Amino acid sequence: MSLDVAAIREQFPILKREIDGNPLVYLDNAATTQKPQCVIDALVDYYTTCNSNVHRGAHRLADEATRHFEAARDIVKDFINAPKREEVIWTSGTTEGINIIANGLGQLLSPGDEVITTGMDHHANLVTWQQACKVSGATLKTVPVLDSGELDQSAYSALLNERTKFVAFPHVSNALGTVNPIKEMTAKAKQVGAWVLVDGAQGAAHGRVDVQDIGCDFYAFSGHKIYGPMGVGALWGKASVLANWPVWRTGGEMISTVTLQDATWNVLPYRFEAGTPNVGDAIAMGEAIRWFSALDQDAVAAHEKALLDHATELAERFEGLTIIGQAKEKIGVLSFVLDHGHPADIGFLLDRQGIAVRTGDHCAQPLMARFNVPGTARASFSVYNTLEEVDALFAALKKVRTMLA
Repeated sequence: MSLDVAAIREQFPILKREIDGNPLVYLDNAATTQKPQCVIDALVDYYTTCNSNVHRGAHRLADEATRHFEAARDIVKDFINAPKREEVIWTSGTTEGINIIANGLGQLLSPGDEVITTGMDHHANLVTWQQACKVSGATLKTVPVLDSGELDQSAYSALLNERTKFVAFPHVSNALGTVNPIKEMTAKAKQVGAWVLVDGAQGAAHGRVDVQDIGCDFYAFSGHKIYGPMGVGALWGKASVLANWPVWRTGGEMISTVTLQDATWNVLPYRFEAGTPNVGDAIAMGEAIRWFSALDQDAVAAHEKALLDHATELAERFEGLTIIGQAKEKIGVLSFVLDHGHPADIGFLLDRQGIAVRTGDHCAQPLMARFNVPGTARASFSVYNTLEEVDALFAALKKVRTMLA
């Protein structure tokens, strides 16, 4: 099992950039991944050959755009092993997908009902449920995070009861890299009859998502974290659940009939796709998934594990560095603080050496409070990163430590 990483890197034009005379070392993949040339070409091809609105046009361009658009939906369906293509809804990203479900949930809950989320969630998978509970009068409960950066599974089990109507948790923590036991957590929630949503923003980028095996009701992810464009994503939901879920946005495409007094809604997936869709980016997202899926997934996992293991080993030997989040099951994220220096200063000084990392609270302020830090510096790895780039990160950190001390 091995990847030709050099050949993969050749497909990403941006990796040839230099920053202040230094070769770019891009380690901010949990925020967004870079795009291979085939994805860029797919986007350009749409706008140069068949730019048109989809579904209703009577001309050749509209027909071609519709075929490419719906073919991309099929690619997403196969990628996550969805039972039906009608269950795949195009969104602007994970955040919109979660909001579609949260808006409906606020109309379905009642006082006394309970919603469970976790202490490691991205704000998009926390604030949404807070608002649903405020609208409905339901109660929000959260699963605590252990010192290891793992969810307290005993506490989770204790929170579940006959009042639990909805459970949401991340596939992978964006701030820590923790891989949660989503199949087991879903099974527990189903024992009390709760709906389950998985925030897959970080999980989908590492492959092998099988929504049927997970057993959840909803899975949301974004294109830009899996080598596709920004501003597009997908929400999957069971047809039996989505068919009666309250609609969110209204307008064109999502209607069946309209009078001056009332309207009825279209069938899945269109009832959740109001307005002109992001056609070009959806097509390019499909191309990104096609590109990624063609890679040897065992080799991808082994390569990313080797990167994380090497980074972790260097971090544990690095004086004054503390890793935040040391779960047994992690994916491609090293989140850390230094004894001297705010994370923002670390990020700035690394950037001057060509090293791109993310700093701050990573849209997970409750999690930062849990670990009593203002934020962390986060290096996150992808298929095109190399062991030499990990070495470059820590060589640069030595200079940062000297400057900050």
